[in-house]
Amino acid sequence: MSDRHVFEYALLWVVPRVERGERVNAGVLVYCRHEAFVGARTHLDESRLLALDPHVDLAGVRAALRAVEGVCAGGEAAGQAAGDDAGRRFRWLVAPRSTVVQPGPVHTGLTADPAAEVERLLDLLVR
Repeated sequence: MSDRHVFEYALLWVVPRVERGERVNAGVLVYCRHEAFVGARTHLDESRLLALDPHVDLAGVRAALRAVEGVCAGGEAAGQAAGDDAGRRFRWLVAPRSTVVQPGPVHTGLTADPAAEVERLLDLLVR
């Protein structure tokens, strides 16, 4: 039997001016149903973001990214989502929205370690 399990992931995009459609990859969400795991890691390249919009609200973007990490972590940091299971929190986070911080499309893969997958994808797709 394989020790690898299906996982889903999505990038977190920062879209400072929605009408222009320009974006910066700023994080990754990972969900593995088998492990009841949902996790997020973020990395904001502020200089790249400021190149797209010198007037972007950096503090607001940082707060929104921290909030996503909090929802994934669960507990008090998840706010109203604290009682939700990992899958429900992931689905809520990847639902399309027209805000400055947006989820990208959901992709799938196989992993033996979802937490390590978060770091691997952050290094590969964000940093």
